[in-house]
Amino acid sequence: MPRPDLASIGPALGPEPPRGCPLCPRLVAYRAENARAHPDWFNGPAPSWGDLGARLLVTGLAPGRTGANRTGRPFTGDHAGWLLYATLGKTGFAHGTYDPDGEDYLTLVDCMITNAVRCAPPGNKPETSEEANCRPFLASRIAALPRLKVIVTLGDVARRNVLRALGLKASDGPPGHGSEFRAGPYVVLNSYHCSRLNTNTGRLTPAMFEAVFRRARALLDG
Repeated sequence: MPRPDLASIGPALGPEPPRGCPLCPRLVAYRAENARAHPDWFNGPAPSWGDLGARLLVTGLAPGRTGANRTGRPFTGDHAGWLLYATLGKTGFAHGTYDPDGEDYLTLVDCMITNAVRCAPPGNKPETSEEANCRPFLASRIAALPRLKVIVTLGDVARRNVLRALGLKASDGPPGHGSEFRAGPYVVLNSYHCSRLNTNTGRLTPAMFEAVFRRARALLDG
């Protein structure tokens, strides 16, 4: 199947893909497969969520099949959400109690959450072409936050895509947990992804994760 032209989804790409975004045939097929099995799930490009006046943008990899693909809210419904939202609460970027079904009154404060790829990929692994197709939405999301100062990237895919969305090379900012660098007008802080694999193996501890957001708080309030 040929890749749809970007113009086919609208005259201009905004910060959020349309509900039936056709750009990635493999992801479209996976959405349809999940919709047949679970018609009550969201099964679409998970929109960014948070404060439109945010100075902090948290960028993840992609929705999990039973996470944001199910609930429609980033990092809601899978293991990663427990640590992310608890940490945002500790560092003042969230108020309220997190519920994995999204049945809560949780709000983000001075913070927005998005993903480099907006649709759930099979095996949680997007292809490079899918990253490229979705990157204009990430670029628009960044540009649509007028007060943005700090971007936290969760994992190397997110780091690479943020840099490329800003017109830079993926090598312009170093990988690795705790790396910090300037990308255009923004400071980027990179963390290991808060996935079950990383937390269960001890590669990422709650203290390590919290330190990244403490640094973001210091940069914003310093």
